[in-house]
Amino acid sequence: MRKSTTSRPPAGTGLEPLVSALEFWRRAGNIAEIWWSRHGGAPAGNIAAHRLQRLVGHAREHSPFYRRLYAGLPGEAFTLADLPPVAKAPLMAQFDGWCTDPRVRLVDVERFLADRGRIGEKFLDRYHVWKSSGTSGTPGIFLQDGHAMAVYDALVASRFDANAIDAVGAARIAAAAGRGALVVATGDHFASISSWENLRRAFPSVVRRSFSVLDPLPTLIRELNAFKPAYLGSYPSVLLLLAAEQAAGRLKIEPALLWSGGESLGTGARRAVEAAFQCRVMVEYGSSECLSIAYECREGWLHVNSEWVIVEGVDARGEPTPPGELSHTVLVTNLANWVQPIIRYDLGDRMVALGTLCACGNPRPAIRIEGRTDAVLALKTRARKTVHLTPLALTTVVEEAAGEHRFQIAKAANDHLVVRFDAHGDRAAIWRKAHDALRDFLRTQSLANVRVTLGRGPPRLDPRSGKLHAVTVETRCE
Repeated sequence: MRKSTTSRPPAGTGLEPLVSALEFWRRAGNIAEIWWSRHGGAPAGNIAAHRLQRLVGHAREHSPFYRRLYAGLPGEAFTLADLPPVAKAPLMAQFDGWCTDPRVRLVDVERFLADRGRIGEKFLDRYHVWKSSGTSGTPGIFLQDGHAMAVYDALVASRFDANAIDAVGAARIAAAAGRGALVVATGDHFASISSWENLRRAFPSVVRRSFSVLDPLPTLIRELNAFKPAYLGSYPSVLLLLAAEQAAGRLKIEPALLWSGGESLGTGARRAVEAAFQCRVMVEYGSSECLSIAYECREGWLHVNSEWVIVEGVDARGEPTPPGELSHTVLVTNLANWVQPIIRYDLGDRMVALGTLCACGNPRPAIRIEGRTDAVLALKTRARKTVHLTPLALTTVVEEAAGEHRFQIAKAANDHLVVRFDAHGDRAAIWRKAHDALRDFLRTQSLANVRVTLGRGPPRLDPRSGKLHAVTVETRCE
């Protein structure tokens, strides 16, 4: 039996403490289960195989999309390779039939998402819902049931072993009263802010605050200095900027732990961030489709949460990629979420698998991911002062203003951005909205002098990987 979900009662009913307690013990139960499986319990592969059988059975019974897709499969005697891969575009095109709850309808979900005042609330008072940015060309809408959310939280919490926080960290937590800060895109129903708001509602006694990645850096520094978080999470590009401010003495916070996700964080960058803040960085690999896929070890490898997630590197023909070889794409299977099954889903990233036991001693599959490595743009003000803009801030501005999801912002000079679209609608209207929004954003960053022009042709793909970098630098500018 799967654990049942709980819905938060309306404020003022007096039941909020009870629901918070139930949320806590559900998450605690998942943490205990994960600890058991990783310390002497059944091998993760056996657990995953059992969960896959149950998930596929549920999908065949309750999802019209998967019922049709798996019509030719045997009842139970199937392997993972027997299951056809799926991609975002066809799933979104058949959204209602993809979901296993017949009450879920795309038109209702879109109406829910249109209200940004409901970020972090539950759709149908039951499901957590968010959307992906869609820079690969197709935006996605994803629902998560309460069981899946509890599993994601437990997977993160299970990493807090005896080595996660030392005596200095414990003192910092006490001094900051356990306050948590998240610097992300806050203006829409994205996974990071939605899941953060869910936690804030589930455990109101813990002080959590979100900060917008669109805020000018001086504003962000001032607000973080006032808040003084014990925990700080953000994208690698943001953490690098904050680390530079910390090293320069303008940012003055003492977090006990940093969390990094959403982009790739190189070893050198990680060391720079840890040196600036004098604390550990926990690197998480996840996506809108599955919030917690893998976590980084001290050797720089990502270890898959393989009792709850199956990750496959495949070539262009869909065949498994040998260890040590860069894959064409990554297929992910989320074993926790049953309302919107993600089974051999083409994630679009590229990976290299380690063929031997990792030197850190962790027996779980070890991978490295190539992807989400858009550039931080360094632009010059009229007074020749350098201002850094993070890629997720820039893409958020365009997506929210123009409703376009496949585009490229390229730095052509220190005071010049070129925008390219792969648009099929009213190109002039899309460009006008994007141009005006970018110009407004640049003015808030003291970059009113920066020109924004429309580039000829569609976005330029990486000649090596064939993938789209939404934010890139095309010329070296001093």
